[in-house]
Amino acid sequence: MNLAAQDIRHNLGRFALTAVGIGLLLMIVLGMSGIYRGMIDDALVVVDRIGADFWVVQRGTRGPFAEISRLPANLEHRIAAVPGVARARNFVSHSVQREAQGRPLRMTVHGLAWPGDKGEWVNLVAGRPLAQAHYEFIADASLGLPLGERVPLGKDVFTVVGITRGMVSSGGDGLAFFTVADAQAIQFDESGEAVRLERAARLERGGDQDVGRTSPFLLQRGSGPASGIPALARPMVSAITVKLAEGADPGRVAATLAGWPDVSVHARADQEELLVRGMIDKARRQIGLFRVLLVIISTIIMALILYTLTLDKIHDIAMLKLMGARNGMIIGLILQQALLLGMLGFGIAWLLGGWVFPRFPRRVLITPADLWGLGLVVVFISVFSSLLGIWKAMRVEPNKVLS
Repeated sequence: MNLAAQDIRHNLGRFALTAVGIGLLLMIVLGMSGIYRGMIDDALVVVDRIGADFWVVQRGTRGPFAEISRLPANLEHRIAAVPGVARARNFVSHSVQREAQGRPLRMTVHGLAWPGDKGEWVNLVAGRPLAQAHYEFIADASLGLPLGERVPLGKDVFTVVGITRGMVSSGGDGLAFFTVADAQAIQFDESGEAVRLERAARLERGGDQDVGRTSPFLLQRGSGPASGIPALARPMVSAITVKLAEGADPGRVAATLAGWPDVSVHARADQEELLVRGMIDKARRQIGLFRVLLVIISTIIMALILYTLTLDKIHDIAMLKLMGARNGMIIGLILQQALLLGMLGFGIAWLLGGWVFPRFPRRVLITPADLWGLGLVVVFISVFSSLLGIWKAMRVEPNKVLS
C-alpha cells in the first residue's frame, strides 16, 4: 500500500486545486521563456534570412534596426566597386501606422532593392514575390490583410500580392515588404500644402541670393518640383546590404569599407548582437526577473500546502512512529507527494500552454530545452518545498498519539 497515494485520496480536492494553481504558475514561467525566445527570433528574422554578410550604415550609428540611419542611395554603386563585393543593395526600414478596414494598422515597412531583390527569400505562405516596381507589397499574416487587399499609403494605393508568416519586428509589428522606391515614397510623403509651402520658401530664399536675382530661370526651376533640381539628392536609404563574392576576404572588405569617413560597417554577428543586447535587453532582464519571482512563489505555495498536509496527519505520523516505522518511510511519504504535485503542475502547464500560447498577441516560441529546463526546476522546487513538511514530521514524538 502506498501511503502517499492513500493520503492524497483523503485530501483529493485540496491536492487537485493546488496542482492546478502550481500548473498555472508554471505555465506563466514557460510562457515568459517562450516570449523571450520569440522576441529574439522576431528581432533576427530579417538579418538571418536576407543573407547579407555586412550592413553598411550611417557613420557612428547602429542602424538600421536598433537606430535610425540615413545614407545616400547612390552609395550602393560605390560599395559594389569594392574588390570582393559580389552584390550591394539598398535597404529601407521604418514604421508606419494607418487605418485599414476601420481599425489601426501598424506595420514595419522594409524596402527591397527591386528588381535585384523581389522578396524570394521571404517565407511566403500564399501569393507571390514582387513582380513590378510599384504598387505591390508582401504582408505578414499578423497584419490581417488578405491577398488582393488594396491599402492606401501616402498618395498611392498598394495591393497585397503575397502573405508571409512569422515575419514581425522586435516590437511585434508585422513586416510589410515594398520596393525601395515605394518605401521611400511612404516614408517621405508630404501633404500638397506642405509641398507648396516648401516651394514658396525655396523661391523666397533664392530671391535673397545674388544668383537668384541675376538668374531668374534658376529661381523658377528652384521653386519647382524637387526632382527637377539636380543639386538635390534622391531620398535617403536606411542601409546598404553587402554580399561577399566567393573566396573573398571578409576582413579586408570590412577594413576597406570601415576606412570611409561617412559610413560604419556591421557584420551579421554584430547586427544580431546590437538587436539582442540593445533593443530587447531590458525586456530580457525584466522577463528573467519575473520568471525568478514566479519560481519563488511556486516554491512557497508548494511548501505551505505540503506543510499543511503534514499538520493534518500529525496523529497518523505519530502512530507510524509508535508502530516502529522508519524515518525514511515518513520522508518518502512527503517527498512522493511533493514530486507528484510538481509533475501534475508541469503536465497542466504543458497542456494549457499548448492551447493558450498560440492565441497570444506576441509569438511564444517553446523549445525542447525550455521544457527540459522547466522540468529540472520543477524537480528542484518539489524537493525543496518538501523540506518544511519533512522537518515538521521529524519533530513529531511517538507519544503524541496518546495525547
